[in-house]
Amino acid sequence: MSFAPETPCTRIPPTRLDTDTWVVHQVQHALGAPLSVYLNSMVIAGEEPAIVDTGSVNNRSQWLEDVFGIVDPADVRWVLLSHDDSDHTGNLAPVMEACPTATLVCSWPLVERFSNAFRFPLDRCRWLNDGDTLDIGDRRLMAVRPPVYDSPATRGFLDERSGIYWGVDAFATPSPGDPAPTVADLDPGFWAQGMAMFVHHALSPWVGLVDRARYAAEVDRVRAMGMTTIATAHSPLIEGRSVADAFDLLRDLPDVPVPPVPDQDALDHILQTAVTAGM
Repeated sequence: MSFAPETPCTRIPPTRLDTDTWVVHQVQHALGAPLSVYLNSMVIAGEEPAIVDTGSVNNRSQWLEDVFGIVDPADVRWVLLSHDDSDHTGNLAPVMEACPTATLVCSWPLVERFSNAFRFPLDRCRWLNDGDTLDIGDRRLMAVRPPVYDSPATRGFLDERSGIYWGVDAFATPSPGDPAPTVADLDPGFWAQGMAMFVHHALSPWVGLVDRARYAAEVDRVRAMGMTTIATAHSPLIEGRSVADAFDLLRDLPDVPVPPVPDQDALDHILQTAVTAGM
């Protein structure tokens, strides 16, 4: 029996957000439910090209083809890691090898947590903390940690020129069936329930324990930075009026009833369905 991860069976070409910023997609289908979720990363093909997160191992060939179809690896100046989860770091080694002039933008906690899996070239690293900025030639990126996260190494990135915010895992939600292009294509109730499921069970189960006033103030602080578009690892694109709606949903999460989480009965059902289907 092989334990190697399966290659994704659904492909969506990169989405262009503006003249030089692209979201690179991977799609993962849910177990036992007609749902799908994005595993996204981003490329800024500006004056000093940057790759934001490096995808998953199981999608390596397609991911490298997509990314280097947008920008030549020899031109990449920056590789930014939002945190140390495997779907954000899966192709870090081949990217750093293919991009000899790239600086790896990370942080001390990321290096400490991830050094057992990657030998960091410290002379090619730049550590960026929440609130720090990075000049990449024709724009400045600010590290803005989102209000919910699953790693202390998490850094979101706000492009101060375009208003595009890389929101990491915050705002994560599945789509029914094939992934929707934008959250505006989702039923509002489904969107709210999807965000609650992800935050309470896959990202920040501590959110129900927070001081409500301090949490709301943090959501409002990030919202006030004026993002015009939110690209995130596990959500359809959030743009226009949906940006305000996304922050409203995020603000309400501590008081949203915790959705039920799949348990052993759900696993038994998945296995029985697979047997019945002859898988």
